[in-house]
Amino acid sequence: MFGMINGPDTQLQLMLVRLIMQMLQQFSTTSAPALANGEWVYPAARDIGARNPSAFDSLIAQASQRYRLDPALVKAVVHAESNFNSGAVSKAGARGLMQLMPGTAAGLGVSNSFDPTQNVEGGAKLLRQLLDRYDQNVSLALAAYNAGPGAVDKYNGIPPYAETQRYVPRILNLYSAYRGGG
Repeated sequence: MFGMINGPDTQLQLMLVRLIMQMLQQFSTTSAPALANGEWVYPAARDIGARNPSAFDSLIAQASQRYRLDPALVKAVVHAESNFNSGAVSKAGARGLMQLMPGTAAGLGVSNSFDPTQNVEGGAKLLRQLLDRYDQNVSLALAAYNAGPGAVDKYNGIPPYAETQRYVPRILNLYSAYRGGG
């Protein structure tokens, strides 16, 4: 069927080949998982939020108000955790905008971590719990968000893990920028 192209079916064969090539190209750029910042990002991640971070501002504002958080802090966490990709999946298995681990998400009442509303609600709730646990100390709450409260408790401060040591100042810098201070 796809031997030499000649005869009356030539145009049809060329159209079919072009269509297949377009489909393969589209699959390779939008449907296959991609590795970004060492984390797998699935097709759903390539949503409007990745191109337009303000697309999630209303969700962030609502969750921030509900949990008495500064929206700039929540937005900074979303930025650092997923770069506004609602379909992001980390190597460790954390999912969604605020990168919730499945067990943590379930404990927060999140049934679908890829749903931006549920994920931001769950992440904001967790952030509020951590701020309350660490007497409103943002650095310790962020360290616990990243490394877990057990690690923060064990070291009585920010754990000496390289990832967490980079994570806390990165979020604080983003927080400052979103507040208009940088």
